[in-house]
Amino acid sequence: MFSRLYLHIPFCRAKCPYCAFVSQESRGGPGGYADLLLDEMRLAARGCTPAKPLESVYFGGGTPSLLEPGDTARLIARAAETVGLSATAEVTLEANPGTVDQERLAGFRNAGVNRLSLGVQSFDDTMLATLGRIHTAQEARDAFAAARQAGFTDIGIDLIHALPGQTPEMWRSDLEQALLLAPEHISVYGLAVEEGTPFDERYPDDSPLLAGQDLAADVFEKAHDLLTGRGYEHYEIANYALPGHRSRHNSGYWQRDGYLGLGAGAHSFLRDAGFGTRFGNAADLDGYAAAIGRGVLPRRDVTLLSREDAMAEHMFLGLRMADGVGFDRFEREFGVAPEALYGRVFEELAAMGLLERDETAVRLTLRGWLLSNRVLGRFLP
Repeated sequence: MFSRLYLHIPFCRAKCPYCAFVSQESRGGPGGYADLLLDEMRLAARGCTPAKPLESVYFGGGTPSLLEPGDTARLIARAAETVGLSATAEVTLEANPGTVDQERLAGFRNAGVNRLSLGVQSFDDTMLATLGRIHTAQEARDAFAAARQAGFTDIGIDLIHALPGQTPEMWRSDLEQALLLAPEHISVYGLAVEEGTPFDERYPDDSPLLAGQDLAADVFEKAHDLLTGRGYEHYEIANYALPGHRSRHNSGYWQRDGYLGLGAGAHSFLRDAGFGTRFGNAADLDGYAAAIGRGVLPRRDVTLLSREDAMAEHMFLGLRMADGVGFDRFEREFGVAPEALYGRVFEELAAMGLLERDETAVRLTLRGWLLSNRVLGRFLP
């Protein structure tokens, strides 16, 4: 079962050198890719059951704003027809500021998109050039203004910190400039140098241009202090929102809601059997298209989760959120109190100032979030 739909658009005008997502350069746009998604949606609907009308739809990538608004409308309409779409569903589209204008954004709004996620990454042109982005800082500001004029009242901005050569002052400037726009949502991601990317060759682990652990912690705390001081809720390790504007789709991931992923390289988590099934689609676009053309779902690496797998996921995904892991919900799903399984781990992490608990839930502290990779690994099976 699933209540959320993800559509992966694996095309970009230019491939950013830090990006490890499934995507490829395409100057001509996605072409007939939307028809492949429509066909996959029809095939997938035969083999799994939606839990209820979709609560969220998310166009991710890649660069989903390369889709034609008309194709976006067709996909949303088919989802409503095939699966069902809640009247209050959140429908998000990721957009590169260098690919949109007011007319195009109005087309997406009219197609049924009601939430926009702008991949700004930085308001510093030097940093944008380092990242290989196709837009400038001014184009990012213009895109945000155009989105407002097009009628979007729910806009998120993505920023990346710990960039090569970025100083704490530059990072604070990025945050301040984001706040001047007053978006409803701000995501702040630390740069991860992924294996196999151009950045992996350009910046070895000992590169003096990369932020060390102390600097990374400093910029994380700067974001927390500045954004929460301006009324944003720090509701997940990397995410801040004004009240009522959390990303509902991404929150579903952290709460282990079922979601169906469509498109080359998309991933899914279905709750049809046992404790859930995870799988991915073929990442190779030609292989993906060939499978759809044969009327076959292009699924790979199908994993049926064990009870132990699911309990571990529940912990390390739930602890990413400020709400933490509720004891009642865990016990309802797994028939055992989390204290009985992880009581000693809770005690050790609390003694180190990384975790706190009360009668209802267990949560990471701000320091726990800072060291989240190390902390969350304690709950792996």
